[in-house]
Order: sequence, then C-alpha cells, then structure tokens
Amino acid sequence: MRQAPTELEQRIAVARGETPADIVLRGGEVFDVVTGTRIAGDVAIVQGVIAGIGGAYEAREIVDVSGLTLVPGFIDTHLHVESSLVTPFEFDRCVGPRGVTTAICDPHEIANVIGVEGLQYFLEASERVLMDLRVNLSSCVPSTEMETAGARIEAQDLAPLMAHPQVSGLAEVMNYPGVIHRDAGLMEKLRLFEGRHIDGHAPLLSGMDLNAYVSAGIRTEHEATGAAEAREKLQKGLRVLIREGSVSKDLDALAEVLDDFTSPYLCLCTDDRNPLDIAEEGHLDYMIRRLIARGCSARAVYRAASLSAAEAFGLKDRGQIAPGKRADIVALKSLEACDVQAVWARGVRMSEAEFAARELIEPVGRGSVKAPPVTAQAFRTRGNRERTDVIGIIEGKIITEHLQEDIPIADGDKRPDVARDLVKIAVIERHGKNGNIATGFVRGFGLKRGAIASTVCHDHHNIAVVGADYDDMARAANRLGEIEGGFVVVEGGHVRAELALPLAGLMSLESYETVHAELIELRRAAAQLGVRLHEPFLQLAFLALPVIPALKITDRGLVDVTAFEIIG
Repeated sequence: MRQAPTELEQRIAVARGETPADIVLRGGEVFDVVTGTRIAGDVAIVQGVIAGIGGAYEAREIVDVSGLTLVPGFIDTHLHVESSLVTPFEFDRCVGPRGVTTAICDPHEIANVIGVEGLQYFLEASERVLMDLRVNLSSCVPSTEMETAGARIEAQDLAPLMAHPQVSGLAEVMNYPGVIHRDAGLMEKLRLFEGRHIDGHAPLLSGMDLNAYVSAGIRTEHEATGAAEAREKLQKGLRVLIREGSVSKDLDALAEVLDDFTSPYLCLCTDDRNPLDIAEEGHLDYMIRRLIARGCSARAVYRAASLSAAEAFGLKDRGQIAPGKRADIVALKSLEACDVQAVWARGVRMSEAEFAARELIEPVGRGSVKAPPVTAQAFRTRGNRERTDVIGIIEGKIITEHLQEDIPIADGDKRPDVARDLVKIAVIERHGKNGNIATGFVRGFGLKRGAIASTVCHDHHNIAVVGADYDDMARAANRLGEIEGGFVVVEGGHVRAELALPLAGLMSLESYETVHAELIELRRAAAQLGVRLHEPFLQLAFLALPVIPALKITDRGLVDVTAFEIIG
C-alpha cells in the first residue's frame, strides 16, 4: 500500500506542477533581490512555503496580483516592541500590513521592569501573532550598575529559555565597557551563547576597543551614526543595521554606505518607531522609500530589508521569493514608492479577519509604578558652585552633548532658566527599591512653562520628568502613579494631555489607532508649553540611558558615559 505523501513530497509534486498548490499568486512579477531582475509567472504556495516561481500553476485559490511587483517580506532586525507603546498583538496589526513579516525583538524594556516574567510574556505572544516575532534574550538587565531597575537577569535566568523555538540568541550587549574589561557576569552570558547569534550595541566604539568587543563573538550592530563608523564596523566583521526610529535617525548619514557591494552585510531596523510616526510616515516601508530616494539601488535596498537580514540572523528559510522559502511576500505597485498592497506571512494573507482570529494572552506588569507621591521640594538642586553640568539634546540622536553652564544659586537651589533653555530634569525611582530622586539640567526642549513626564525611561524605566515649574513636575510625576504609567503633560497644575501605559508602565491596552490619536494630543500639548522637539517623549526617555554618550541621568545622578561614572 502506497503511503500518503509527506509535506516534503507534496511540495516537490506541487513544484513540478503534478498537484495543485494551496495558493497561486498570478499576474505579477517577482523582483529578485539577488540578481535585480524581474521574473514573470505564477508563485505557487503550499503549506506556507513557496513551491515554485516563474511557471504556470494551478491551485485551490488563485489570487490576482496583476500589475504588482512581489518582493520578500521585510525583516526588522532590531526593535523593542514595548517602545511602539502597544502590545505585541497590536504591533502585529500595525506593521504587518506595511510589509513586516519578521521582527527580531529584544524585550529588555519590560524585563527591566518585571524580569523574566516579561521575557516569558513575549515568548508566549510570539507563538500567537501572524508575523514571525523572534526574541533575542536580554543581555543587560539592568544596562549598568549606575541605575535602579525593577529586576536583574543573570545567565542562569536565561538558560532555561534558550530552547524556545522563537529565541534567536542574545540581545544587544549594551555594556560594551563590561565586554572590554571582562565583567564576570557578562562573560558568563557570552559563554552561554557561544555559537549562537549575539547582537551588539557599541556607539562610537573604534580601534582596538572595537576589536576586543567583536572578538567576544558579537555579530551585528545598530549604533553606527556615521559612514566612517559603519565602514570600520563592516571591516571588522560586524553586520551593520541601518536604523531609523522615532528618535534615532541614522538613515541619511549611512545611506552612502549601502550599495550593491555592501548590501549583503547591511540590514534595516527601526529601534524604535511609535504609532504616531508609523501612521504618518511608515515603518520599514518608509526606510525603503527614503533610501531609494537618496540614490540607493532598489536591489541593494530590498536585499538589505530581506535576504541580508535573514542571513545575518541565521534565518535560512526566508528573504527571497524562491522555491523552498517561507511564503513571506509583499505585493507593491511600485518599488520606488514601496506602496504595499497586500502581505502574506507564511502563506497567510494579513487581514483584519486573521488578526481578529488570533488567541490573545493576559497582560502582565500591572501596578508597576510604586513610587510614593512627591512634592515640589524634591526637584531642588543643591550645590555650592555655579558651574553646572548640562545635558545637551541633539535632535534625531540618542547621543547627547556634555555641556557646562553657570547657573546662579538662589535660596540654596539652582532654578530653571527658560530664557537660556535650561530646564530641570529629574529621575524618580519607581520600582519600590530605594526611593532615589536625582536632578539635573537639560538644554534642547525649548520648554517655557509646565512639565512633561514619562515612565518610558530607558532602560530602567523609572519616572523621568522635565519641567520649568516644580509644582507642575510633582503633579506630572504623581499622575503617572495614578494611571499606572505612561506620558503626561501638565501646565498650571492641570493635566493637559496623557496616555496611560498600564502594561508595565510601557504599553497601552488600547488599539494602535487609539494610541496614535492620544499621541497627537500629547505632542500638541507639549508644543503649547514651548517644546520644539518632534518627538519629545522618546527623546526624554533616552536621556536616562547611561550606555549612550555623552551625559545622561539616572535615579543615582548624572552619568558621564565617556568616563562611565556617576558625577553628581
């Protein structure tokens, strides 16, 4: 008795045209990201895999894609879903229809708040979304010893999670001084992941220190902000991820590096974009349009967005519309416009019906804002010298300047000076660990009155508040506790706009459309206070990340990142 054909045998039979496919895409042209040529003919899909291209096939379902160009599904090679401010399920709805069929995430935002439970939440969610959500296990929780996080994750905590099928490897190793100087805990994590993918994070690192960092087995890096930096990292064996997020905007500076020769070693990532920018500009589709408009060839750009990304992360089953590959396919009217018309993820067309059919999971991290109420007195900055370290914002970058200004002392306090764009910044420990409050000064917001505050505060996610008025700063910080975290704008003691993020103080439980609408109100309210930054809330969040040069602030004080030490 003849056995029923296996999945493998059935795929081969479909590829030869002996049996019908599940789905055939008919009438379009495949854009090959290897040769740059266009291939006419059908695309046959069986059991979520491409069986054949360029022939004439029959199927149970024929989809007319006449006049469209088919490209491989886009792969976002580095992001934190939490920074999209929505759950993994809403992120799926938000960016999937824009062509993203694979995303490689590092859940270290939620891990810094609730620890391993946050990693487990993302692993469980990754089994239920339509896109392929791959998880890199967080390497730096906390990112350094110069902050207070809600949790600590060591190598022994990661080991039990490594066998999960959605785990890609070890997430961005941000503590690059810890690598160079061989921190014992970090060495243990690197040894644990030897032979698997290890993602990097080394802003402005070069020379022999870069040699030391890469020699640890790190293979990808997304912190290059200039062409020379990117080229050195390529020369030393790193795959460079070109980043264009809501705050970190490196595409224009790195576009000249992307060509047909380098594209096999370059990828695209967002790290991160919020629903406001996704709705108004796009996601990876936006990056693709911008790069082509800047003169990069379509082959180089679409290759970086798909095949190069797949190969950089060891995903051999995708990245090209070719037999045997996952049926991750994006249909476009125009390569240059990257105007997505339809998306298939493993042969399933992304649609509202398919999104609605997913099995959701319960949110975690509720009630994570544990800071006691503060008063205006908490924001006084004491000192006996006028010379003051000031954080200088560089819009569109997460690196900052280390400025110094003379700020007079009045009644034992250094007060904000809006005429010189010197406003107060504070970080309040919110995990219930020690009650730390640190204050400093920042230039670049343009704030004239009121305050803005956030619990999205990388990577420890304490409360960050910037203001020209201490009472408004206290009102803003305290309001965050009442709404379980989020963003708040306060003026004259009144809340002018807010967005609640009750899932670990990082993510909304609402739809991305609702979050988008509330972000518009927040941006408008911040602008009415004089804020001139395009994305003030995420810009604020990165002012507390002590692994990005040059001057930052945590709950323990100002951090000179270049010297890697707390200075006040």
